[in-house]
Amino acid sequence: MSKSIKASSPDATLREKRRQDQARDGMKAAAEYEAAAVAMREKTAKLRAQRLAKEAKDAQEAADAPPAPPKAKKSKKKLAE
Repeated sequence: MSKSIKASSPDATLREKRRQDQARDGMKAAAEYEAAAVAMREKTAKLRAQRLAKEAKDAQEAADAPPAPPKAKKSKKKLAE
């Protein structure tokens, strides 16, 4: 008997189809995972830029604002007995 001739049984065909389906599903899942990761990085970069812009604006406003007047010291009054 020659091993080069393969007889296709129904079970072997089903196993091969299942392997192909799993490979296809794996590639689809990997693509979805990578797309979600890219979207997350883009969202994070956008939010970081907004935060940095707000912090710069707040720092500029704080620098432009006049300094607050110093608080008056409380005087201690002596109690008369």
